[in-house]
Amino acid sequence: MTFIEQLRAAERQNRSLLCVGLDPEPTRFPGRLKGDANKIYDFCARIVDATADLVIAFKPQIAYFASHRAEGQLERLMEHIRRVAPQVPIILDAKRGDIGSTAEQYALEAFERYGADAVTLSPFMGFDSVAPYLKHEGKGAFLLCRTSNPGGADLQGQRLASVEGEPLLYEHVARLAQGPWNLNGQLGLVVGATYPAEIERVRALAPTVPLLIPGVGAQGGDAVATVRAGWREDAPIVVNSSRAICYASDGDDFAEAARREATRTRDGLEAAKG
Repeated sequence: MTFIEQLRAAERQNRSLLCVGLDPEPTRFPGRLKGDANKIYDFCARIVDATADLVIAFKPQIAYFASHRAEGQLERLMEHIRRVAPQVPIILDAKRGDIGSTAEQYALEAFERYGADAVTLSPFMGFDSVAPYLKHEGKGAFLLCRTSNPGGADLQGQRLASVEGEPLLYEHVARLAQGPWNLNGQLGLVVGATYPAEIERVRALAPTVPLLIPGVGAQGGDAVATVRAGWREDAPIVVNSSRAICYASDGDDFAEAARREATRTRDGLEAAKG
């Protein structure tokens, strides 16, 4: 299946819009795991096992692994997800943004080395920074569009006087992802849950592409407003929560607590669909 077909299948099977982000911070690990970077795989695998039937996707953040020299643990984790949750697609959160042969190598890293189904990208070097990923059949790519951080508006909210209609930059990215850049039909957009009005605007400009929506949970995004702004029956949304689920408990019951929080979030998102 293509990435988008995987998303739709996982949404149906698990009745979920929830994506669990895997951002391992050893200093926040519970109990006997605390502070031990060699236990990154063990921690993340426990979270995966506890939530595999509750999610539309998993999203490991590569920097949390690379900063601890834990790329090997990330490879093991990707293999583990494939074994225990073959129905759940994996989005590698890397936010790559280079061009040419370098972008080709980053694409090989994401899709061949780690076996990801999709990757996050920064599109601000233009289509040259996106095209190499589209050569990988069936794989997805989410372009940063209107991100949840306060400084996102520094660039994303600027008006483009050189483009017809003078759209804001994030609006222009949405139109490109819906239209001329979407050569393989597998592009999506990243839009932060802290800006539901912008989610609604992006959905209007890009009515069929999937939206990856971080910011629900620890960042304070409104889950109900997020779903109402972005979800459509024919256009998936992937609502990410990382810290609120992974660190739901600092005790030995962390996996059980993660499942309870994931269940609560999943059910809230489903209810918001109406």
